[in-house]
Amino acid sequence: MKEYFIDLGSSTIKVYELFETLKLIDEHSIYFKNGFTEEYGISNENRQELFECFADWIKRFNMRFENTYIYVTGIFRNLNKQLKQNLIKDFNDKLDLHISIISHGIENYYLGKAMSNDYNNKKVMIINMGGKTTEIVTFKGNEISDRKNLKIGVAEILNKFPAVNDEISGVKIEEINEFVKEQLKGVSFDTDYDCAIFTGGEERFEKLTKFNLVPNNSFDDGIHKYKISYNDYIKGTNKVFYKIKLQELYQLMPSNPKWMDGARAGAVLPLAIFDLAKIKEIVPSDLNLINGVINDLKN
Repeated sequence: MKEYFIDLGSSTIKVYELFETLKLIDEHSIYFKNGFTEEYGISNENRQELFECFADWIKRFNMRFENTYIYVTGIFRNLNKQLKQNLIKDFNDKLDLHISIISHGIENYYLGKAMSNDYNNKKVMIINMGGKTTEIVTFKGNEISDRKNLKIGVAEILNKFPAVNDEISGVKIEEINEFVKEQLKGVSFDTDYDCAIFTGGEERFEKLTKFNLVPNNSFDDGIHKYKISYNDYIKGTNKVFYKIKLQELYQLMPSNPKWMDGARAGAVLPLAIFDLAKIKEIVPSDLNLINGVINDLKN
């Protein structure tokens, strides 16, 4: 039987099908932060779009209560208890589906499960960036040695620097980089990592925008085939900010162009972490929360 696992975050919903193997079959971006309040939750417009998306997926993929699992993160954690209960009830009543609003700690746990590997006995930083939060897991050998939950994500950068999404960015990389570092004051990072893995669709993005990816010879897990040097990552980020127009970014991803609204901000947030942790090699990854859920179910 086909099963469906859905990652519902602050700005993007990703739909995965599990039938022998896990496959991303659809995605849709909604900026839930726009019009969001802790008192009333997401805006009526975003709420309508959310339920229309799920109604479409139910029809197209034959989703049912017993074959569909929805994991909700990001901005939805900011809902008060009553609004969380109302959202769960509405999914049940309107769609006959159940959702799980998971904590930051549980999301971090699933990130660890998604990335579990021995990494050739290297020390590796895993960065999972979302709209409202960023999770960091450190692997040393085949064990998790540290976890960090950062309360900063792409949405905060977009709110602070809206000109980043001018056709050519109207804000400098250095300005955003310094802002992120200021938000991370008080967070300590080790500086002896062998490399960092940057997850959540980053491999797809770097391929689309032609970052200078080279074969990954740091470790071999059968999944992560590419890596990029810190210097080439900066060059690629400069290209996305100052050479590729926003409309051109949209055209690179016609099925869900709004996803690219977070591309520039999403490139700089980890750059600040790379600087603070003195990361010299980056491995882009498309793994995310749902991969961790599946790995956890297998064990």
